[in-house]
Amino acid sequence: MLSGIGTTEIVVVGLILLVLFGGKKLPELARGMGSSIKEFRKAANEDA
Repeated sequence: MLSGIGTTEIVVVGLILLVLFGGKKLPELARGMGSSIKEFRKAANEDA
């Protein structure tokens, strides 16, 4: 799924997120993103 993304790209995206949202908002955003992915996978597995 993420085979085309290297370490450099992940670091760049992380730095951009840090600049845009600040250090205090990042854990909250990560939690929300994780729960969204979890719900998506759960729904995808129910349909299969």
